[in-house]
Amino acid sequence: MLKPGDKAPSFRLPSTSGSDVSLSSLKGRKFVLYFYPKDDTPGCTREACDFQDNLARLRTEGALVFGISKDSLESHRRFQTKHGLRFDLLSDPENLTAKGYGAYGAKSLYGRKFLGTIRSTFVVDEKGRIAAAWSPVRVAGHVDEVIAHLRGVVAPAKKTPRKKKKK
Repeated sequence: MLKPGDKAPSFRLPSTSGSDVSLSSLKGRKFVLYFYPKDDTPGCTREACDFQDNLARLRTEGALVFGISKDSLESHRRFQTKHGLRFDLLSDPENLTAKGYGAYGAKSLYGRKFLGTIRSTFVVDEKGRIAAAWSPVRVAGHVDEVIAHLRGVVAPAKKTPRKKKKK
């Protein structure tokens, strides 16, 4: 898993804007990459709509937003149009970028194990370094966490329960 301070893995992917988006083309810009499993599924739609609903707040903090899945550009465009998404979706059909970011791997659903996209989000700073990483992501409240990070608000550390000593 990538962590803050790590160099962001290089990528170059086709986007719904019609041009390729790459790490090098974004140099000098702060951006959010969020990896999601599939267009127009309940959790992925909610996550995309949360990013869309908060796009002005994200842009106020100087961040561009890009959603990435293995879906085709045609699928992405339908998804964008249906839900009014005004940020680019990038197509990663071989999951190479997802793998590079650690957003692809073993998952489990209803006891079934399989390989797939791990819902993950990365903030990349102007120097091309990971500024923040969340994986796996719980959709509810996640965009607010991203915005809080961009604003420099540090979330309180989560307390882990103490283990009771055996007598």
